[in-house]
Amino acid sequence: MTMGAWIGLLVMITSETATLAHVEPFWSWNTPIAWTGFILFADARVFRARGHSWIRSEPREFLCLALTSIPLWLVFEFYNRFIDNWYYVGLPENAALRYFGYAWSFATIWPAIFEGAELVAVWRGPSSTRPAHPALPTPPAPPALVAVSIAAGAAMLIWPLVWPSRYLAAPVWLGFILVLDPINARLGAESLLADARRGRYDRLVNLALSGFLCGFLWEFWNYWSRSKWHYTVPIMEHVKLFEMPLPGFLGFPAFALECFTMYVFVRMAFTKLGRTIAL
Repeated sequence: MTMGAWIGLLVMITSETATLAHVEPFWSWNTPIAWTGFILFADARVFRARGHSWIRSEPREFLCLALTSIPLWLVFEFYNRFIDNWYYVGLPENAALRYFGYAWSFATIWPAIFEGAELVAVWRGPSSTRPAHPALPTPPAPPALVAVSIAAGAAMLIWPLVWPSRYLAAPVWLGFILVLDPINARLGAESLLADARRGRYDRLVNLALSGFLCGFLWEFWNYWSRSKWHYTVPIMEHVKLFEMPLPGFLGFPAFALECFTMYVFVRMAFTKLGRTIAL
C-alpha cells in the first residue's frame, strides 16, 4: 500500500481503538475522524490502481464535493423533523464546537460514498467502470417515463411534509432519485437513467455496494462513540445490528444513489466543474 493508504488505515484503527478505550478526543469525535481516515485510505488505493483520484487529481472538485455534502445532508435533517427517525446524543455543550462537529461530520458523507464507490470499482476490476457501448449515442428516455418518474418522486417527497410519520423513511430515500435523475438525463448530465439506456449498470452496482459498505462502517463507528445517533425507526426496532434495525440497512444503497443524483444536479446547476464521476 502507499503511504496515503497506510495513513488512512492508521487513522481509522487509532480512532476506533481509542474510542473503545474512551480516550478523548476520539471517543467524542470518532465519526468524523474515522471517516477522514477512510476517505484518505480509499483515495490512495484508487490513485494507486487508476493513476487518478478525487484528492490527488481533482482537489478543487473534491473540496466542492465536501462542502456541498453539508447542505445536501441538511436536506435530510430537515426531513427528519417530519419522519423523526434519528436523534443525536453526547454532543458538545459548546455551540461553536458542536456546529463544527456537525460540519466536519456532514462534509465526509458524500466523499465517503463516492470514494467508496470508486474503491468498489477498483476491487471489481476494470470492467466495472467501462460502458457497455461507449461509441453509441444514448437513446432518449420516453417523455412519459420521465414525467411519471418526476411525478412519483415529487409525491414521495411531499408526502412526509403533509402527513408526518416515522414510517415514511423510504419515500425520502427514494424520492430524490426519481425526481432528479431524469432531469439530469434530459439535460445531458451523468445519470443512472442514461446509463440504463446504454445498457450500463456498473455505476449503479458500485454505488449500491458503496452504500452497503459505508452504511456498515457508519453504524460500526457510531455504536461505541460517545457522540452518536440513535434510531427511532418503528420497523423491527428491536432486531438491530449496532444501532440500526436490520431493515434500515436496505436504505443505504438507495441513499448512495441519491447522493449521486443530488450532487450531479447541484454541480450542473451551480458550478462549472466537469469531472467525470467514474463510479
